[in-house]
Amino acid sequence: MYDIVIIGGGPAGMTAAIYARRNGRSVLLLEKEGFGGQIAYAPRVENYPGVAPVSGAELAERMMEQVLALDTETDIGTAVSVLIEDDRRVVLTEEGERYETRAVIIAAGARHRQLSLPNETALVGRGVSYCAVCDGSFYAGGTVAVVGGGDSALQEALLLSDICAQVYLIHRRETFRGDVTKQLRLFARDNVTVLTPKRVTELIAPEGDLTAVRLRDAVTGEETTLDVDALFVSVGQVPELDSFSDVLPLTAAGYAALGEGGESPAEGIFAAGDCRDKSVRQLATAVSDGACAAISACRYLEST
Repeated sequence: MYDIVIIGGGPAGMTAAIYARRNGRSVLLLEKEGFGGQIAYAPRVENYPGVAPVSGAELAERMMEQVLALDTETDIGTAVSVLIEDDRRVVLTEEGERYETRAVIIAAGARHRQLSLPNETALVGRGVSYCAVCDGSFYAGGTVAVVGGGDSALQEALLLSDICAQVYLIHRRETFRGDVTKQLRLFARDNVTVLTPKRVTELIAPEGDLTAVRLRDAVTGEETTLDVDALFVSVGQVPELDSFSDVLPLTAAGYAALGEGGESPAEGIFAAGDCRDKSVRQLATAVSDGACAAISACRYLEST
């Protein structure tokens, strides 16, 4: 029996573990893939207060070292449901494990949103990617496109512009949501071409590998074909809360509709990080969420 089981080993989950352990609570940090979450794939983190520019992987490693230094228990597994049984909560995993706990913090994060084009899934690894850090080197010296208008899309394009001969940035609007400093850096590069306002309407792969994309102008409706070696999709995220809809109230978009403390109407259940409904999803807000949820969970344990 744990005091708190935390589902998700990204910045929110790791911060929650640190705060809960410092409160003297027994904690299990459960992660389905690799500890660090999406920040581990960021080539460079420059906006985290008090920390000099650092790779996301190094920052995630430092966080995890702090978690482990507090003797936090960790495990790898995919949580598929949370049950409420009298005075205990039970986390069940895809691997068949059953973890009993007094409270649960769900910090499951979010996955990459797809373009929902017919052959998109089949082309993953064959010219379609959602991670420039992971796959950009395969297209060094080539021609690639990034679709998206936020910080992630700008960061992907910056990284790719360092290694590719030509980078196209495709966005459905005329203006970008992402950080202005990143925009200025990116748009000043000679090998970057911005294509707006355009949508990707088709992935062209006559022999099984992506060779081009079809674009439609959002204003005129004109269609053009753009030859590329790869398309990097960066159009937002989808919260990973499908398995927890019975213990968390969700918005229409699938995010946890909870306040700053992350308390759910289901007693002993909390949520934190990118899976929570909020206006800003950044490393700093994920860490804040983790701290708030852990404090809320510890207060709950004190009251029961």
